[in-house]
Amino acid sequence: MPPLKLAPARSARQDFALLFTVMLTTAAGNTALQSVLPALGRSLKLPDYAIALVFSFSALVWALAAPMWARRSDRRGRRVMVIAGMAGFTVSSILTAIALSAGIAGWTGPAWAFAAVIVSRMIYGFLGSAAPPAAQALVASRTSRAERTTALTLLASAFGLGTIVGPALAPFFVLPVVGLAGPAYVYSLIGVAVLYLVWSRLPDDAEAGRARGAAASEPSIGGEPSGAAVIAAINEQTDARLKLTDRRIWPWMVAGIVAGHAQAISGQVIAFLTIDRLGLHPLAAQPIIGLILMAGAGAALLAQWGIIPRLGLPPRALVLWGSLIAGAGCLAVAVAENMHAIAVAFAIASLGFGMIRPGFTAGVSLAVGTREQGVVAGKVTSINGAVFVLGPGIGIGLYQVAAPLPYLTAAAALILLAVYAVGAIRPSFRAD
Repeated sequence: MPPLKLAPARSARQDFALLFTVMLTTAAGNTALQSVLPALGRSLKLPDYAIALVFSFSALVWALAAPMWARRSDRRGRRVMVIAGMAGFTVSSILTAIALSAGIAGWTGPAWAFAAVIVSRMIYGFLGSAAPPAAQALVASRTSRAERTTALTLLASAFGLGTIVGPALAPFFVLPVVGLAGPAYVYSLIGVAVLYLVWSRLPDDAEAGRARGAAASEPSIGGEPSGAAVIAAINEQTDARLKLTDRRIWPWMVAGIVAGHAQAISGQVIAFLTIDRLGLHPLAAQPIIGLILMAGAGAALLAQWGIIPRLGLPPRALVLWGSLIAGAGCLAVAVAENMHAIAVAFAIASLGFGMIRPGFTAGVSLAVGTREQGVVAGKVTSINGAVFVLGPGIGIGLYQVAAPLPYLTAAAALILLAVYAVGAIRPSFRAD
């Protein structure tokens, strides 16, 4: 197997920009959908749990598919996985738009329309989960340990920026003919453009992937296994032994699971809480919901673009302080009674979550060696999706009992996570 060659700095920057654009586009499209679906569900007289099902089924498929795509990216190359993920987002967006249009126009009943939305979102869950682990592994493989936290934080900030762009632009895409289905149509067109850019500009690394796959079947030389075969065997053993409960990564996985559920619960309920506490019609509440989500996303970006790079906090400190800040924000949301209070409280919570996510991601990456980056990236992506399987349903279920309950529950979980970070998470000194 030929030695890997480092890409020129300009090429590396261009590749990172493409990966950043992919993550930004998918985050913006998904958050735009998240901002309009509660209003659409209320307008169509659907129960609130129907909205949760849209995200839960997609997240379940995502969590199951992500590790598979991560393993395939190690053998087939990262580029093809990024293309598959972007294609899944684009196809899912156009199918979602058509299904929503059918429900709004009365071509089908609301229940059938949302059933079609669930199916289209499951397509995204299956194919869309191919891109994040490939992007994370690609960035991790091109950075040193000292650079990795900053690089992965910057990549994660694409998600934060997308959650600003999505809600900010969604009201402008509620078009006269298609109504609340407009954002899905627009982001499907954007998806086509980004898909073309990735297909035409991202370098093809399939040859390296095929070399890794072929190494497993390479014949021995003189009765002894060849060097490539030995490397392949080591990689296969690495894949087999790197379980979720591996002592190197398990504490970080616990942090990702707890914080992810807290974020899913608080984020899923915020639109319903805004509609009900402000006493607004769902359509009238749409711009305000967008502003609150933008405030939260802006705070997350402040953490990822300002606080983390300037303070240089290590991953464990990011999880610890992020949990305390996010917990305080959730407590504030629980008692907020007006738009300003809700927006500020949600921004504080989002600031904390904006610290936890890159801390969790960088901590897992630094806990293992170079050849395990693809596998561990798949596990991170799976966790990030798995928290949305039960999180939205739990949040809405608690909200039906009492409006503050989802945020009180999330705050309690985050405080316990901070205690856990002090006692159980240790810095990793794994050498690449």
